[in-house]
Formats: sequence, C-alpha cells, structure tokens
Amino acid sequence: MPVRKLKLTVLALALTAALGGAYSLGHIQTISEASAATLPPPVAAPQAFAPSAALPDMGSIVERNGPAVVNISVTGSRKTGNNQADQLQIDPDDPFYEFFRRFRGAQPRGGETPVRGQGSGFIVTSDGTILTNAHVVEGAEEVTVKLTDKREFKAKVKGLDKASDVAVLKIEASNLPTVKIGSAANTRVGEWVLAIGSPFGFENSASAGIVSAKSRTLPDGSYVPFIQTDVAVNPGNSGGPLFNMAGEVIGINSQIYSRSGGYQGLSFAIPIEVAMGIEKQIVTSGKVQRGRLGVTIQDINQSLADSFGLKKPNGALVSSVEKGSPAAKAGLEPGDVILAINGREIAGSGELPAIVAGMAAGETAKLQIWRNGASRVIEAKVGSFSEPKVASNDSAEPNKGRLGVAVRALTPEEQRRAELKGGVVVENASGAAARAGIQPGDIILSVNGEAVSSTEQLRQLVGKAGKRVAILVERGDSRLFVPVDLG
Repeated sequence: MPVRKLKLTVLALALTAALGGAYSLGHIQTISEASAATLPPPVAAPQAFAPSAALPDMGSIVERNGPAVVNISVTGSRKTGNNQADQLQIDPDDPFYEFFRRFRGAQPRGGETPVRGQGSGFIVTSDGTILTNAHVVEGAEEVTVKLTDKREFKAKVKGLDKASDVAVLKIEASNLPTVKIGSAANTRVGEWVLAIGSPFGFENSASAGIVSAKSRTLPDGSYVPFIQTDVAVNPGNSGGPLFNMAGEVIGINSQIYSRSGGYQGLSFAIPIEVAMGIEKQIVTSGKVQRGRLGVTIQDINQSLADSFGLKKPNGALVSSVEKGSPAAKAGLEPGDVILAINGREIAGSGELPAIVAGMAAGETAKLQIWRNGASRVIEAKVGSFSEPKVASNDSAEPNKGRLGVAVRALTPEEQRRAELKGGVVVENASGAAARAGIQPGDIILSVNGEAVSSTEQLRQLVGKAGKRVAILVERGDSRLFVPVDLG
C-alpha cells in the first residue's frame, strides 16, 4: 500500500473512534460501569478445534541440516563476437544501428566475456563429497563452495552426468556436517517437504510445500522420474536438497516450470536414489554406465488401452524397436505394452527408463508384456546405455468420426530413404484422424498391430475395426501410436 494511502487510512480510523467513542482498530466496544451490570452473563468461548496431528517441526529440520547445505558459485567465460554487428545482432543498414552502436560504446573485437553463476549443493560425506546439479557446474573453470560458517573452498568436479543432471564435487576438508539420505520411493503424494538452498544468492533459505506428484516425465528427454512439488524454488536453488519431515534428503531440486523465469508452483526434484546411484559410479569408476533396451516408448491413455484390449491404461507402449538392440534380439515388437519389469509393475512410461538405466549391462530383464490381447514374459539382456527417446503426442483429445485421411503409397526412393518395406503417406488429414493428431507427411505403418502395405489394406483394416483403432505412424525420426475414435 502506498505511504500516502496508508496515512489516510489510519487518520480515517482515528476520526471514527473519536466521534463515535465505541470503535477501535480491534473492534472492541467501550462500556460504562453503570451499564455493565445490566448485561447478560458472558457466554463461554467455544473450544478451539484440536487438529488430529501437529504441524511438522520444520525449524528443527533446518537447524539440524542447514550447515550441510552449501552455496556454490562458478566462474567461466564465453566467446564474444568478432565485430560490432555480431554483438548488436542488428543489420548495419538499419537506421538504428549507429544509435545502438554508440549507446553500447566500444566493444572488444573478439575475445572472451566472464560468466558467473550460482547454485546450491549438499554434503554427503564428512570428508567433502558434495552433490549438486550438472547444469550448475557444467563448463565452469572455477567452482567455489561456501559453508554456512563462512568458510570457502575451491571444489573439484569429480564428474557430472548430463542425462540425470547430477554432478559430484569434492572439497579438501574433514569433519564436515552431512545430510541423512532417505528414500523417494517411499514418499507419498501429499507429504510435507522442505527445500534449503540459495535462491537468487540468498544463502541457506528454506521453503516448504507438499509432494504434488511422482514419476513425472519432462519434455527435455531426461530419463529421470521427477518428484513434482509446490515448494517455492527459484534460480539459485538448483542442486539443493529436498527433505522429508524425518529430515532425510529425498531429492535434488533441479527444475521449475515457469512462463516468467520465476517460481509458479511447479518444481521438480531428482529422486535421491537416482542421484546416489550416479554418485557411487562417479566416485568408484569416474564414469557413469547405464542399461538400455533400445526402444521408443510412450504413455498409454484410455483410448489406446481400449484399442489394445487392456483393462486399465497402465504400462509403457513400445512404438519402435531399434535394429540390433537388446529389445530387438529379445523379440520385442512395436505395439507391445510393457506391464512390468523383473516383477515391478510399470504404471506409466516414465518409470521404465529409470529402472532399465539402473541395471548393469549384461543383466537379464524379465519383461511382462501385453501382445495380441494376452500377457506373456520376454527375457532381454540389457545393453549399455544409449539415451532413450520418448515419443510424445501433444494432439488434442480424439473425437468421434470417420478416419478422414487421403493417403498414397510410398515411392521406392521414399521407402529406401526411410528404410521401410510398407506403409502409406498421409497427404491430407481431416475428421477423426486430424482431431487425433495425424498430420500430412505422417507415414501410417500399422492399424491395431497389423502392418499396412497399401491404401486398400488401410481401408480394409479400418473398415473391420471397432470404435477405436491404434494407428502407428512414423513422423520424422520418431514413431508413435495415435489412438483414433472412429465412433
């Protein structure tokens, strides 16, 4: 509230009290001694509601763990342009070019510009092993770690892993305070959580919220099943710990979803199990190895579940299998739905990559899959890591109607270039197909698992299908199943 408006408000309240003699800022009426005797006996105040459980003692968590949370500052450099035009990014013929050139002043022709950044981290061993985000220290020439007691150390980056966004630092110190490692797997949605970090450089700041969701897959291609929270996390919090109410670290604050660049209620943390697995490999071997199957997967929605005859939309739908991959050698096919791996159920596609990545090359994965309306088990020998792709379908919700596509056969040159033996190219999409997200240029490969080799075959397969069909399309370098409601 502006100062002038605040003063006027206070003055108005003072005048009201003076003129009426019965109204104050506390809304308490003044009563004379004579009239007080005629008042009825006071009514007992209602009992305050006693909550079933006390609020968590977050102050003790901060007091106990705050000293193990560190501020990280990094310095580096980036190359500058070789001339004024590169730096201004304005056409020299533009009438404003000379104005901006003079406004900026003389700039160096080429060379490097210093770059500085900040983040957070936490100590996991008393001799100075620290975890943070890979993006905090990537490309840094010098990393400085500052403790809450104001001591500063030059840190060595032991290793970083871009795929998981985890980095391991080491400082030369002893008897340092450490955090206690917990379990993200045992965390429930709705639980209280607490973050400590250095948002915008404000060291050892605490913020709290709840777990909003688990196993979130983000569109950055990461295999990490993120913990989503509504904890206030801002630039500078990256790499800091996320605590449960037992004072245990369950995640590393890594990303936020924001249209403004600041906190908007969506924060994402790397599960501590993923981070500690990376830390162990970096410390023991200096590198990170992961298992891989060599498949492209996507989530199952209700329409796809209906198309494949599944009772509920669980599992990871295989939309393509890499040639020569462990999955191909095991006999996995596009259209298979992976329901479980080594006895662990897969609720969504985001869970599978993290599980496979945590397996060693050569280890056997028992996959429970759904194929042609029945469940079966396939064994695959896990290979070495190659970052999995996750196909996405950002189309609108499919509506009822006919298929509505104009298609043509692939030319021999198109088949050679795409390494395909069949399929038809979509030249125009309307009706149900367009509403489901099928686009001109898509190559339709199969309908409900049956390969399409001609336009006539496509018509026949759609004609004998039920209300819903699952159409496998190739779009660019990715394949994905598109559920279409035919009505």
